[in-house]
Parts: sequence; C-alpha cells; structure tokens
Amino acid sequence: MPASRNRISAITRRKLFDSIALSGLGWSGRLQEPDFLGRLYDLSSLPSADTRYRDAHGDIWQHRVNNYDWDDDWVFSDSRFNLAHGDDDVVLAFLAEILHPLVRSDESEVAALLKGFNEALARDGYELYASDWISGHAVYGWRRLDAFHGSAPELRLSERPLTDPAVLQEHLTRIRAGLVADPAAAISSCKNLLESLFKIILDRSGVSYGGNDDVPRLYRKVAELLALNAEAVPESARASQTSQQILRTLVTTVSSLAELRNELGIGHGQSSRSAALARHARLALNATVTIAEFVLDTWQARIESGALELPS
Repeated sequence: MPASRNRISAITRRKLFDSIALSGLGWSGRLQEPDFLGRLYDLSSLPSADTRYRDAHGDIWQHRVNNYDWDDDWVFSDSRFNLAHGDDDVVLAFLAEILHPLVRSDESEVAALLKGFNEALARDGYELYASDWISGHAVYGWRRLDAFHGSAPELRLSERPLTDPAVLQEHLTRIRAGLVADPAAAISSCKNLLESLFKIILDRSGVSYGGNDDVPRLYRKVAELLALNAEAVPESARASQTSQQILRTLVTTVSSLAELRNELGIGHGQSSRSAALARHARLALNATVTIAEFVLDTWQARIESGALELPS
C-alpha cells in the first residue's frame, strides 16, 4: 500500500486529529497506548522524552498508564512518531491501525471513524478501505483515489453567489469517497449535485419548476434564465457559432449524465449488481465539475453585470 509523500496537507492532518479527539473514542481502542504504538513502531529504538527511562516505551508507560499525566492527544504532536509532518504512509498506517479489529471491536465505532477519516482524506486523494478480513472483521489499508490529472477536479464554491454551499459540498464529498469504493453511488451523487445546483439557482432567482422535472428540464430552465442561448462572442460570428455548439453539447452532456446514472447508478433499485467502474465515475465527476463550473461562472457574471437581479 505505497503512498505518495506529503499529499496529506497540514489542514487535513489537523482535521483528522481533531476528529479523533472530538469523537470521544480513544485512538488506542482497547489496547494500552504503548501496546498500540508498539504495533507500528519499534518503541525500544525510539528515545525517551523523560530522562528516567531509556526508551519511548518506558516514558509512554509512565505518563499514560502509571500517572496518566499527558494529554490524550499527545501522540499527534510528538516528533518521535511524526504524524504531523511525516510521510503520508505514516499517517495512513496510524489511522488504519485505529480501525484494526484487535484495537476496536465495536463495528459502529469503526464505521463512524472510517466515515470521518475518508471524508477528510478524500480532499487529498486517499481513502481507507477493507483490504483484508480476519474472522469476519475488516482489516483496513489505504489507496489513492484515481482521477484524471492525478487528483479529483475541484469545484470552487466559496466565492460563488451561494448562500449555503454545504449541500453541494456534501455531494462532492460523497462522490470523491465513492470514486473507487462505490462508483455507482458516485455516479448517482453526480446527478444529484447537478440537480441541487440547478434548483438552487432557480430558487434564488424566483423561477418555478415542476416537482418531477428531471436534470435536462431543469438545465433548460437555467439556460433560459442565464441567457446561455444568446450570442457568446458578439465580435465574432464564427466564435459565437462555436460557442453555441459547446453550449448545445453541454445540454447533451447533462442528459447523457442522467442516463449514465440511470444505467450504472443506484437510483432505481436495480435487480442486478451495477456494472459501474471507477472510470465511469471519473467520467461523471469530470463532466459534472465542467458543467457546474460553467453554470456558476455564468450565473456570477450575470449578477455582477446587472443583467440578472436576485429577488431580495
């Protein structure tokens, strides 16, 4: 399970460490901390931070078992274990060990921690997954989330005219987490992201739509609202014509994405296992980000130019 060096940012590491602390679930599980760390490190070869002891095992035992006078999150800032600044595989091995069945037997705890870990790791292109099984219990490893250009494309939400981008961010998180682990769910989330985006724009603009309107119908309403059928490049008829072709292709892409979701996704309770693969999910994600970026850029430009006013 080789990992690339230092893809996991300091922000993600802090989020991971904070999530462990806030969960109330001790990182060492049912093991004492020296025993947990001994599964990952040779504690006898690491120096002691307390001059009374000759190695790391001695001072950890003294301060976390005998006296219990170190903070619960001490390990995340201890340079001997290099979780804050070390290579990615150091952090990933630590997280995977937290989920090991010898460390934690409560499956609900494992599921909650795994969800939080993967939501944070997806931002930097990793996921933990069940790489092996022992007596019916998952043993977790890690892998890169495959995507074009080396990482999942970003969809900029914070600087957009969105009052609350959280719903779109939730869709993105689910998509990234499922690219490899659950491609069918990722494809369905792509369709859901576009549907949510189109409804947000129409709602903000006071444009009504039917409860049964599908993605293509919603897109047509958004295209009309944003004047996407108008001349894009007035100074050049040929460039304008080319732009119109691209815009028409966008409509086709949205329709095809919805069809892809129906054929390979999980939206209609199929009677057989989905045939969706990671490459299908990557296609859906890349198409989704392209469409969403264009629509959001146009929406923002129309508002800033005064061509579109949002109801107060």
